[in-house]
Amino acid sequence: MISKQNIILSLLIVAGFISLGWWLIADPVKELTTSEPGADNRGKGVEVNLNINIGEFYEHITNESSDLKETWPRFRGEDFDNISKSKVALIDKFGPNGPDIKWRIHLGEGHAGAAIYEGKVYVLDYDEELRSDMLRCYSLESGTELWKRWYKVNIKRNHGMSRTVPAVTKDYILTIGPRSHVMCVNREDGELRWGLNVEAEYHTDIPFWYTGQCPLIDEGKAIIATGGSALMVAIDLESGEKIWETPNEGNWAMSHSSIMPFNYKGVKMYVYSGIGGVFGIAAEGENAGKILWKSTEWNHQVVAPSPLCMPDGKIFLSAGYGAGSMVVQLKMEADVFSVETLQKYAPKEGLASEQQTPVVYDGHVFGILPKDAGQYRNQFVCVNPADFTQIIWSSGPTVRFGLGPYMIADGKFFILSDDGTLTIAKPSVKQYIQLDQAKILDGQDAWGPLAIADGYLIMRDSETMLCIDIAKKRH
Repeated sequence: MISKQNIILSLLIVAGFISLGWWLIADPVKELTTSEPGADNRGKGVEVNLNINIGEFYEHITNESSDLKETWPRFRGEDFDNISKSKVALIDKFGPNGPDIKWRIHLGEGHAGAAIYEGKVYVLDYDEELRSDMLRCYSLESGTELWKRWYKVNIKRNHGMSRTVPAVTKDYILTIGPRSHVMCVNREDGELRWGLNVEAEYHTDIPFWYTGQCPLIDEGKAIIATGGSALMVAIDLESGEKIWETPNEGNWAMSHSSIMPFNYKGVKMYVYSGIGGVFGIAAEGENAGKILWKSTEWNHQVVAPSPLCMPDGKIFLSAGYGAGSMVVQLKMEADVFSVETLQKYAPKEGLASEQQTPVVYDGHVFGILPKDAGQYRNQFVCVNPADFTQIIWSSGPTVRFGLGPYMIADGKFFILSDDGTLTIAKPSVKQYIQLDQAKILDGQDAWGPLAIADGYLIMRDSETMLCIDIAKKRH
């Protein structure tokens, strides 16, 4: 006699086989696809406004004089190497009272870093209440807001909005907003010079997480990698007139990376890592605006670090999301350039970077490895550029930094972690030497590039920018 329990068990087994058969035949997950960076189109639901009045609004708030003279005038500083040339002696340790925070300011969500010019701080913010890109000017010493200029543009939050550092000279400030609106104003008073709607004029595809390219000012020209109908353009800062445009025959797109000026064997060029490849464009002379060389072997959909150009013609390229790195070698014979790939490797195999651009110091290269770098995940490392796959030292498994920025000032590394912890370290080529560490910011995603002048260090997380005094003479 068959028991009730056996009947139930038999029915469950039959039901299981029927379910398995249905699973194999119907394939209920056939409509699912692998998630790719930006594939969800977050932030792309904004209608392109072709009639934005760039720089339309202005407010003068107050005046404040300053005797400070040092500058950090653009992304990666005066010489594009993220190394301060200031002679101001800086602290080695924060002291018993902790970091000396001079001021802090709430900003719209983003990762835009600051530029500094003779006692004034310039930052491109996104004002969520006014729905506007806003260039703000602050006092470096007090944090007092002096003036602001803005224009209305609708931006949907997409893990931050503003991401770029202004370029500043004695006379001008140049900005580029999340949807690639370029604005040029007078430095002293914020008076508008001209604006350019890159997205509208060049039919540019805005990068997944908005524009991360920091604008470049070079010898009176604004240099912008537009993508779209042109690859790169040069614009006269005074008049706003186009000087040259580079045709985009390969239909390459704008990346999050920034243009790096480079002088190789007496030829000045602009090096850019776009979506589609890396290339060098002549910066001056009768060939200005013409492509000198290119490599389509380096082609990834999300590129944030800028090309790291070294005096011997090596160029280090890196990106996140498993892209790893590539090292190319420039060569020139009979005034003709060529480029050769020296190394190409995965993030677990050597120096790589997801967001920040590494620093060259004392003949070595320093950087923070990405989250997919295996045992070295998010660690600070040192490599010899003779072989980027050979890590000389790392900060170790208990000292990780996430995607935070870093720079060298007064012969010391200042490294900011994701969570707003600032580390002071020696740039040794033999071992990781940490001098001190302190939690300074309370928020998250402290990714914005650092800026320093006259011993005042500017940093930010996703919603707060602050200034700390690290000059020895004031402590």
